Amino acid sequence: MLFTYKALQKDSTKINGEMDASSEKEISEYLKKNGYFPIEIKEKKPSSLDSFSTLLQQVSFQDVTYMTRQFAIMLDAGLTLIDSIEIIKKQVQKPALKKMLEEIDKSLRDGKTFSQALSKYPKQFSHFYVALVKSGEASGKLDSILEKLAEHMEKQRAFQQKIRNAMIYPVVVITAMFAMMFVMFAFVMPQLLSLYENFQVELPQSTKIIMAISNFMKNYWPYVLAAIIATVIGLIKLKNTKKGSEVFDMNILKVPVMGNIVKTSGLVDATRTLSILISSGVPILDGLVIVIDVNSNIVFKQAFQRIKEKVEKGMSVGSAMSNEPIFPESLTQMAIVGEQTGHLDVTLLKLSEYYQTESEMAVKGLLTMMEPMILIVLGVSVGFLVMAVITPIFSLTNSLQ
Repeated sequence: MLFTYKALQKDSTKINGEMDASSEKEISEYLKKNGYFPIEIKEKKPSSLDSFSTLLQQVSFQDVTYMTRQFAIMLDAGLTLIDSIEIIKKQVQKPALKKMLEEIDKSLRDGKTFSQALSKYPKQFSHFYVALVKSGEASGKLDSILEKLAEHMEKQRAFQQKIRNAMIYPVVVITAMFAMMFVMFAFVMPQLLSLYENFQVELPQSTKIIMAISNFMKNYWPYVLAAIIATVIGLIKLKNTKKGSEVFDMNILKVPVMGNIVKTSGLVDATRTLSILISSGVPILDGLVIVIDVNSNIVFKQAFQRIKEKVEKGMSVGSAMSNEPIFPESLTQMAIVGEQTGHLDVTLLKLSEYYQTESEMAVKGLLTMMEPMILIVLGVSVGFLVMAVITPIFSLTNSLQ
């Protein structure tokens, strides 16, 4: 959060400034530590224009991935963290990223560790990221830990990009289809069908249905559009609540094909994250806590919470997983073998690669299934409209003969 503050220097000179921090208390402590007496500290409320600008300029996942890779390269080359930050600051153009690097640099110079400096930015650096950096600092292998992090983030980004790119075509086609139907029924069809109102012939049922829908859309399209927008916004807000998220996450896993994609994607993230944590020296219980924290699907969160509780009581990870229906039997058996051989991290990494391939194949299968379905629905819809419009003309022609 961004705060504005007013403070007094030792010579009673008043100063004003802005600072990014998690709370007012943090800013107050920082000012006192540096010889200032805080007078006023309050959160800065951004305007609509500022919010839009901030959204465009905020530090993205891609920025953090790039920064992590640069840190890994420079530390491996023998540079210090402060020297690395100075070099990266000269390379980046985004003001928000440059400001964040300056704050991290300032924290390091004030005596804080790298992990402590990063923890001030929970939106950019997850619990998983900070824990790995802390592990690297403790073991003296920060460069290799950052290398692992960079590889993990690059793989994660590439995987998400593949899924996103694969879904673009069906989403665009379906959106365009619904938009076209909306415009046709609200504006085009009423003009065409108004010609049939004076026909002295019995209109077919298909035409009557289209006329009824068109008349309704013609008179009430602003309300229909508002209802659609309100429904979408309402569903998004409901999804962001704890109960709504739980219902959504539980039911999405039951959807044919799509549920399998969500499940395998979750398995990819969970197995890869836990593998990296274990291989980096993070204790298994701490690793499970981090996996719970970073997982976005509440079904996986609850499953890992139960696994953690069982591991605390002395059960092995693989055995605890075997009691959770969300995990396939092949995964639990492999995890048990990995624990017995002392190579659980390697086993989980191989499993993540396997599930990534499975997820990509599932997406391709979904697209293969959706493409003909979209064409069939589009063809039937267009055919129905054409028949509804053309049939009365044939009926009129026959009556005239």
